[in-house]
Amino acid sequence: MIRVLLADDEAMIRAGVAAILASDKEIEVVAEAADGREAVELARANRPDVALLDIRMPGLDGLAAAEEIRKLLPDTGVLMLTTFGEDEYIERALGLGASGFLLKAGDPRELLAGVHAVADGAAFLSPKVAHRVITRLSGSRFTRAATARERVNVLTNREREVLVLLAEGLSNADIAARMFVVEGTVKAHVSTILTRLDVRNRVQAAITAFEAGLV
Repeated sequence: MIRVLLADDEAMIRAGVAAILASDKEIEVVAEAADGREAVELARANRPDVALLDIRMPGLDGLAAAEEIRKLLPDTGVLMLTTFGEDEYIERALGLGASGFLLKAGDPRELLAGVHAVADGAAFLSPKVAHRVITRLSGSRFTRAATARERVNVLTNREREVLVLLAEGLSNADIAARMFVVEGTVKAHVSTILTRLDVRNRVQAAITAFEAGLV
């Protein structure tokens, strides 16, 4: 069972999102919060697998809450849900360690897929968000590519193989099956990759792989 914390300051939105999540028998909403501070406290108390956070909330906003939750509970995946698709929100959310970004106007199936992916240790961007990220990266691709290639060069061949599969959106379990190794070995490789690339999460590692031309 995937245990989810849901935070949104609009009661109607919370009810709608909770209803969508309830349609999946493998997902359970264990707590609901109306603001970022409450979300952090409920995350501390319930230790969910996934924290699904709105960005704009009173008091402590979703971005600040995401940062605190990632520090308190590194095993809890953070998935941002918002009506706003501006680049600054996307970049800040991913930079703070969020594993995924969804738009409220997206397909409900994206929400369920995102929760499953993040709970499984993978990253998830809704198609519209992915397009914005890739378009932004392409604008400065030549200057960023050289830097990315230098960073990727410190990886072993095996680590590069894991990085490519990670960038394709595979979970640790899927990567392990693909490479015929145990999941613990993949987790160790991913941890080393994040450290050597000097990135905070799988999304940033995937972006580095894209910039370096590995995918």
